[in-house]
Order: sequence, then structure tokens, then C-alpha cells
Amino acid sequence: MTQKKTPMKTPQTTQEKTPRSAAQKHLSRRDVLKIGATSLPLIFTACAIGKGTTRNGTMRLASIGTGRMGSGDMRALLSRGLSKDVDARIVAVCDVDSGRAARAKQAVESIYKKKLEGEAAPEVDVYTDFRELLAREDIDGVSISTPDFWHAELGVAAARAGKDIYIQKPLTYSVREGQALVRAVREAEVVLQVGSQQRSDKRFRQACELVRNGRIGKLEKVVVWLPPDHGKAERKEEEAPAPLDYDFWMGPTARRPYIEKGVHPSKGYSRPGWLQREGYCRGMITGWGSHMNDIAQWGHGTDRSGIVEIAAKAEFPERGIFDVHTAFNAEGKWADGVVLIQETNKQAGVHFYGTEASIFVRRGGIQASDPEILKEGPGPDDTHLQVSNDHYRNFLDCMRSRKDPIAPVEVGHRSNTVCVITHIAMKLGRKLVWDPDAERFKGDDEANAMLDFDRRAPWLL
Repeated sequence: MTQKKTPMKTPQTTQEKTPRSAAQKHLSRRDVLKIGATSLPLIFTACAIGKGTTRNGTMRLASIGTGRMGSGDMRALLSRGLSKDVDARIVAVCDVDSGRAARAKQAVESIYKKKLEGEAAPEVDVYTDFRELLAREDIDGVSISTPDFWHAELGVAAARAGKDIYIQKPLTYSVREGQALVRAVREAEVVLQVGSQQRSDKRFRQACELVRNGRIGKLEKVVVWLPPDHGKAERKEEEAPAPLDYDFWMGPTARRPYIEKGVHPSKGYSRPGWLQREGYCRGMITGWGSHMNDIAQWGHGTDRSGIVEIAAKAEFPERGIFDVHTAFNAEGKWADGVVLIQETNKQAGVHFYGTEASIFVRRGGIQASDPEILKEGPGPDDTHLQVSNDHYRNFLDCMRSRKDPIAPVEVGHRSNTVCVITHIAMKLGRKLVWDPDAERFKGDDEANAMLDFDRRAPWLL
């Protein structure tokens, strides 16, 4: 597997690391790249830092995936890191599209040139293979902003390498992958923040606190609105452009002919087509659903558990290579009888209905059937939810403190699970009974077989 990388300077370690074994010390760069993902524990040794230890000195970060969302995450972490009370620097970028990686390097270096005064800017190294980046002992944390089907593979590898992780939502493509990532993060004692940034929005926190403290009476129903996908892309097979290692991009998924409209634009950063292909993504049910169902779970108070049943109907019209659902409707239920409705609507948001009032919250706004409710804050004996006013800053602060961020791995997994099992119900077209403790469907082998997917070697998690 070929790659291009800028020469790497001898790193200055910001913290003490667990010593590598003699065998690991003699692994060459070529050896590292030969070993597949299933052997990652033999390559990467988790750092010695744990929950009781803070990170000291300048924190060194890397961005894996530098496309549309990745560039935004990279710039956000970079801007927060430049604050003196945060002190973090991006020192490496990685993308299987070498053109995008090179542009990310230029963007970071341009910002450093403008913002750093009297301080030498760190060199920004470029990678196309994440394994080589993760093998660097001087990198403390990574952002992962790749297509959904790569999240688990990269997240588990990063955790085993001892890196703290900011990862785009949805947490993983499948439920089994989510379970694996939860285990890896907790075993390695690293910090993971899911990009469910609505938890760092005061409106969503206010809505959930009001609901959990009974301001709308007894909660009876939660309605989640998600926007529909649309458009069509014809099957026009092409040759992958030279900057993109397309075989690497496909990762653990099945091989498919290259079609630019089904991957990402070769020029620019508009919405990529993989977001509407079921082999790579489940559509809006996880795209926007992982945001809005996360708030539904938070407001209901089951963000480390989940619903117990789900039924769904969805439209899968002929749209060329785009094959994710469009309009849909689903009805689920939590163990206490509260109903969860998910349905298509142009406006994404969450509507909480109680016996006495209702609250609707969306990005940029919050409304209540009784406006006086919104003037009430939680009392001293009420539930006070964790406060974060900046999702990226919260992650960086938790890298220092070793505390859980506002959207930790278990929460991201449980919110995404609601979305994934809803998608399975869409595909099967019948009611499913879910056990949130065992994380399996009850008495349904066909549905349980859909909790994961067959992986392409060597990406076997």
C-alpha cells in the first residue's frame, strides 16, 4: 500500500508512555503497514495515562478524515486549542485522498502563520494510512471524521493506541461495532467525545431538564422529526482519481465499482454521495436521527439504555445508486410505556408531550405550549444535567481532566442503537422486541443477524 508523507521529525513526548516490548521496538514502518487491523493490539500499546492522571504540557492532536465534516472538526479543534488555557496543537492530518490531506495541511499551517505570535509553529505531517499516524507516541488525541463504516475500525485502533478521541456521529455503523468501541475505550481508559453537539446547546439542555423535572407533567410521548433524503444518482462507473486510494477508502465494506457521485466529490467539499448508499450509511435515520434520538433519550433519562420495542415503515424508491430510505414513520416504546414516534418532517426537532404541557426544541429555537415553563430553572433538589457550552472545548478540557465529556462513548452507542434498530425494523417491516440490557432482539434470529455486517479482510475489527 503506497502512501505519501512529509518527513517526520523526532517527536517530543508530552507525557510518559508505556514502554514498548522488544518485539515492538523492532517493527519497521513496512511491518506496521503489513499487519492488518485484527493485529492492532500487537502494534499499539495504550499510554500509561489513566482517569486519575491529567495530561500536562501542550496536547498534540491529529485529524483523521479531512473532507467536508473533517475539515470543520479540524478547524474547530485548532481554534480552541490555540487558547492559552487549552494549549493544544494539530501536528498531523490523515486522509486516503492525498489531495484532501495536503489541503488540510496547508489550512492548518496558514492558520498557525496568522495566529501564532512569537511561537514556532509545529510541523504538520501528512499521512494516508491511519495506522502509521497512530503508531506515533507523541500524539495525544485524534479527531475521526470519516464515512460511518470506518468509525469503529478507527475508533478501536485509536483507543488501543492510547489516543483520546473526538468522533463524528453516528458513533458506528452497526450495534456490534458500538459494543466493541465501548469496550475498547473503557479498557484503554481514553476519553471519547461523540459529535452529538446538541448536548452542548443550552436550548436542548433546558428542554431535557424541564422534562426530567416534571415541568410538563408526566411524560407520555416523544416525537422526533427528521428531514428526508432526496435526489438520484445514475450508475456511471468511472476510474478513481489518482489522489484517492479507493480500495483503502472502501475499507471493511464490499468492493463496489467507483462512481464519483456515490463516494465524494473529486473537487470541492459538497455533501458526499456515500451518505445515501446503504452499504456505507443508513441514511437520515442515523444521519440526523443520531442527533435527535440522542435528545429524546436524554430527556427521557435513558441515555445509557434504550427502547424495548420498535416498528417502522419506510419508502425505498428507485433512485439509481442512492438506496437509503426517504420518507418513513416508526413507533417505539420505552419500558415505562412512554412512546417514541420518529417520522419525516422538513424541520428536524424533538417534541416532548406531557400530561400538562409540551415542549418543542430544535436547532436555534425552543417553544412550550405554556411559555411560562421556559422561565423556570431547576431547583436545588431537581435534576441538573451536565453543562457544556462548547462541544470541542469540552472534549479538550476532558483530555486534561480525564473526566467523561458530555457525550461519552456509552451515550453515543445507546443513542445510535435506537437509530440502527429502527433501520432494521424498516427493512423487515414488522414489530421487533429489543432487550436493552442484553442488546439483542428477543426471539428473532433474522433481526439479530442484522446487528453487524460481513467485513472485508484485513479490516475484521
